[in-house]
Amino acid sequence: MSKYGVMVMGPAGAGKSTFCASLITHLQLNRRSAFYVNLDPAAETFEHQPDLDIKDLISLEDVMEEMKLGPNGGLIYCFEFLMENLDFLTDALESLTEEYLVIIDMPGQIELYTHIPILPTLVKFLTQPGALDMRLCAAYLLEATFVVDRAKYFAGTLSAMSAMILLEVPHLNILSKMDLVKNQIKKKELKRFITPDTTLLDDDPADIGRRKAGVLVEAENADPQNKDALMSGSTFKRLNMAVAGLIESFSMVSYLKLDCTDEDSVQAILSYIDDCIQFHEAQEPRELAGEEFEEEEA
Repeated sequence: MSKYGVMVMGPAGAGKSTFCASLITHLQLNRRSAFYVNLDPAAETFEHQPDLDIKDLISLEDVMEEMKLGPNGGLIYCFEFLMENLDFLTDALESLTEEYLVIIDMPGQIELYTHIPILPTLVKFLTQPGALDMRLCAAYLLEATFVVDRAKYFAGTLSAMSAMILLEVPHLNILSKMDLVKNQIKKKELKRFITPDTTLLDDDPADIGRRKAGVLVEAENADPQNKDALMSGSTFKRLNMAVAGLIESFSMVSYLKLDCTDEDSVQAILSYIDDCIQFHEAQEPRELAGEEFEEEEA
């Protein structure tokens, strides 16, 4: 019997846990079953208590203290330990029915999604035929405020594309926290960021402002300690153009918009998730309760 799940990921600050909480609330209001898995060993507060928490297996704080590791090294150690104890996941998930949507809340360290092979191994374990046989998709969140700084936007988009290539599962890219940019950018301008392309750098407001102020310098002439000077140089602009060109050449990334304060926005994202994992195809028609049946007849 197949399971159905979504792995929520993205850089720190993208609002992953907020989205998970909004998604669970929405599912509950619509009488759907959710199983919440927290795989962030550093997470401490939750709006909805996880049904399965990696901290019951291993915590980042303990690893850092006992192994004398930093936050990133400790996180990787936690995931390596999880991979050695995958029955922790199997025991909790194998009894779930097809009615459940498994929501997996991931850490915010992007190394996990770009070049470390731990997550692909975990995804393969979850999706392979056997005890779990999970139909899984990834939801990669990027904070919408990144569109204000186009260099950050393309850097974040490159990370999203890296995750798509690394994980090889159905993938949704989402601009989260849309409520924060409503008054900062016009709707017509925002549409340009849904599908990234190099023309976004041609009229970069930050670049135009630096040109008007006459602060553009060559990187080789800049003070290495002056971050603003290095990031305003022509070399930095060529780097951004190269990154944007690479993203455009792959033509893999496009974004959905998410505002967790808007119920319709959460529902729209859920519909995309359901389509990716073909959730509704396996569901049996739900029998109406007595009161619901009377309302339908009326």
